[in-house]
Amino acid sequence: MAQTHPFHSPRAHGFVRVAAATPVVHTADPVANADEHIALIQQAGAQGVDLIVFPELSLSGYAIDDLLMQEALLAEVERQIERVGEVTRETGLVAVIGAPVRQGDRLFNCAVVLINGLIWGVIPKTYLPNYREYYEKRWFSPASSDVADSTVLIGDTRHAFGTDLIFAAENVPGFSFGVEVCEDFWAPLPPSTRQALAGARVLLNLSASNVVIGKADERALLCASQSARTMSAYVFAASGWGESTTDLAWDGQATIHELGAKLAEGERFSMESHLTVADIDVERIGLERLRTGTFGDCARRELEVDQFTPIAFFATNGSEKADLLRPLDRFPFVPDDPARLDQDCYEAFNIQVQGLMRRMKATSAERLVIGVSGGLDSTQALLVACRAFDRLGLPRTGILAYTLPGFATSEGTRSNAWALMKALGVTGAEIDIRPTATTMLEAIGHPFASGEPVHDITFENVQAGLRTDYLFRLANQNGAFVLGTGDLSELALGWCTYGVGDHMSHYNVNGGVAKTLIRHLIRWVAAKEHEGGAADVLLAILDTEISPELVPAGADGKLQSTEATVGPYALNDFFLFYVTRFGLKPSKVAYLAHQAWKDAATGHWPTATPENERIEYDLATIKHWLRKFLFRFFQTSQFKRSALPNGPKVVTGGSLSPRGDWRAPSDATARVWLDELEANVPD
Repeated sequence: MAQTHPFHSPRAHGFVRVAAATPVVHTADPVANADEHIALIQQAGAQGVDLIVFPELSLSGYAIDDLLMQEALLAEVERQIERVGEVTRETGLVAVIGAPVRQGDRLFNCAVVLINGLIWGVIPKTYLPNYREYYEKRWFSPASSDVADSTVLIGDTRHAFGTDLIFAAENVPGFSFGVEVCEDFWAPLPPSTRQALAGARVLLNLSASNVVIGKADERALLCASQSARTMSAYVFAASGWGESTTDLAWDGQATIHELGAKLAEGERFSMESHLTVADIDVERIGLERLRTGTFGDCARRELEVDQFTPIAFFATNGSEKADLLRPLDRFPFVPDDPARLDQDCYEAFNIQVQGLMRRMKATSAERLVIGVSGGLDSTQALLVACRAFDRLGLPRTGILAYTLPGFATSEGTRSNAWALMKALGVTGAEIDIRPTATTMLEAIGHPFASGEPVHDITFENVQAGLRTDYLFRLANQNGAFVLGTGDLSELALGWCTYGVGDHMSHYNVNGGVAKTLIRHLIRWVAAKEHEGGAADVLLAILDTEISPELVPAGADGKLQSTEATVGPYALNDFFLFYVTRFGLKPSKVAYLAHQAWKDAATGHWPTATPENERIEYDLATIKHWLRKFLFRFFQTSQFKRSALPNGPKVVTGGSLSPRGDWRAPSDATARVWLDELEANVPD
């Protein structure tokens, strides 16, 4: 199929490139300030920026006091607005600059939107600070209802004027923005809240907020919270070097947030003009609003029909082929930042422990049964069980742990299982399932029972089913319940034996935890919770290849590899996160995966990631495994997820329980996702 989709273009995947500009300020010198604006706009244009925002009163300077009332200065500002506007025609980007603007006999502190050489709208500041060090009401009038649906004369032309303006690109879906000025977002109900409810996905703040100790954190908090609450991106640009320091100082803070997360921040206290640039995912913002009914309900409740004036424009800048300028974790379930990873591991582990404790209290259970294979998942579940018993004041001997070797169990995993059970002080035992499995294979006439080396799905599932069957009967015998070990990644891929196998348990603490996170949880527990022998065996388990150990090793001695069949869990977890959490198209998931994984030498890796796991994947490999993921996830495994046992949700959007985040029919086809992948991702 011919590829017509511009796969390598960020804009094709719903990204808009924005810049927060921090120009050097020339006090009360509009011409020099315009020179700084022009240089930064040209620089931004060369970087493929779609939208650039400058600080408050950036053309005149903010801290110029009564000079704002001088005719000569105001007239020069008007001339320089038009001069800066001409540069937007050359570069093709949207520029939002700060300027004092007259309407009749009143002066307003305004944001001026410049597109394609023209003024497309002027937004006055709504809330004027007149306390502490600010005295804006001495010079400016606040925006009020009488300026709505009005115009303002700049030069010889009238332009849209008011706080009810929303700007939307006709040719870039989701590229829509609203503007507020500094103090506006300190108000209990910022104008940007209503702009977001009216459809703006990007919110801009032109600020001249001065700096004092701790204020930068407060501003960042407001930006993050506003972007989270309004489900938007929030771009903040504050005045910096060059503003008058008669009584105040300025740090030039610039930040870009999206849905509460910081995408970029600029250098504070710089003495040079500079840009802070990031790619905003406006498509993702729209999907998040779509799936969150509260947003639409609030919009209908708070906004009157036709209250806002939509202003359409045509976006002409934007790179056709470029790397993304935004943080992008290779492991969406495992943050790169060490402090955040430590916090996530702490919370994930304790969520699992708390869930198990509550189930044990509800059932008055004092014992549980768990199968311990020496692999990652059963190790994590056993660690959770130990902590739950400790917190409940129960002896760990009530944890009845069984290793159940079959035809392909390696000595390495078996010895790891025993070492772990002994180190943790649980009641360990071993049941060899091979005699029973042989009896069952003989009874059904399977060729393996006659000595033929047939290792098919029946051969595998006889063993998987028997292991679970033994555990359930042992639970009956001991007045206990079976603790499940299967993780979120396996459930997404359907990599479990339905009903009689590892699909089933009385309670599954791992069902909300991705495989990639489990690896780091075990590392975290090894470092935080255990010393000596237990820590050593945990690290040995982490070094063991992921395998169901159901098929004997081949002539080359290699164990059965799970990832050779279903694909690398690093990629599968990446696919899972973006498909279920945001509902992204397969082509966009592939694009993001390629951006994250194409070069092992760039970007950050989670703490303690071994060197042999720091690998890279090309686009062909990503597409190959994404195709398999889509088929397994959408078409062949939902019936297993429709019958999952209870277990705690651990990560946002990370539950595949039929009672939780993901609900889907068991009889669906993957065709629409596979077709989109083939049509829009090059081979």
